[in-house]
Amino acid sequence: MMSLRAFARSAPRAIARASASTSVRPVARTSSSLLSQSASLRLRQPQLSSAFSTSVFRRARAGETDEELSQKLASEIEFEQDVKENEPMPSSVKDFLENGPFEIIDTPGKEDVILKRTFGNEKITVTFSIADLQNYNEDLYEEDPALGDEEMDTQQQQNRNAQEAEEELEGDESPVPCRLNIVVEKPGKGALNIEATAQDGTIVVENLFYYQDAKLALGETAEAAHAAHEVYPGPPFGSLDEDLQILMERYLEERGITQTLAVFVPDYMDMKEQKEYLAWLNNVKGFIDA
Repeated sequence: MMSLRAFARSAPRAIARASASTSVRPVARTSSSLLSQSASLRLRQPQLSSAFSTSVFRRARAGETDEELSQKLASEIEFEQDVKENEPMPSSVKDFLENGPFEIIDTPGKEDVILKRTFGNEKITVTFSIADLQNYNEDLYEEDPALGDEEMDTQQQQNRNAQEAEEELEGDESPVPCRLNIVVEKPGKGALNIEATAQDGTIVVENLFYYQDAKLALGETAEAAHAAHEVYPGPPFGSLDEDLQILMERYLEERGITQTLAVFVPDYMDMKEQKEYLAWLNNVKGFIDA
């Protein structure tokens, strides 16, 4: 779900940028009549150039904002660490990790989270991404003209942010809708690819595809994704016979696509986003300090 830190991150930040330029005067060329002068002058030229280059590097050893930027990053890291320590793991996540039927593949530094399990002779894969959090925030700004008005008074913006943060603390914010890509594979029989959304504790099926080649359902390569677009997609799920829709939903529930999953995904997505953001801050600070 959207957390207080999301509002803190959206606050305007101004970092002064400094630029420096160094000019080097060109060395005047001597006339041909002077080339016969002492060779010692020619031998000294490389030494003078070397000494000059070294002095330039010494003067440009660091930017003027590096220290200030590093301190700001350290402040953000401290804030995120406090949030992490003071926010216990949601019970929905704890219960799913301990009792859920899925293996969770969560690679640090990547946006996608993958859930895998077997069901009889079927291989089931569920994928969701923390990118939905950013997309959801962008949609909010697009839908609210006041938030996109560059001329909006700064104090009014701050008051709006404070009000939204207060509503979040009071639990008025709904969990962020999370897109699910569900693939059910059978050996030699291809795969079903179900596009759904986890929202408000429910799974809403949007589209249902069938592929004779399971690789098209997974879309792991650009070629597979392109080939998948050429396959007949079937009608929109909502236009199917109502009984057919109900039976398909029960089919997915038997395979672990349940309300428990619908509650777990948004909570886990929020935890992962906070973890990835903290790692990003540390990486950037390490680079700046190097």
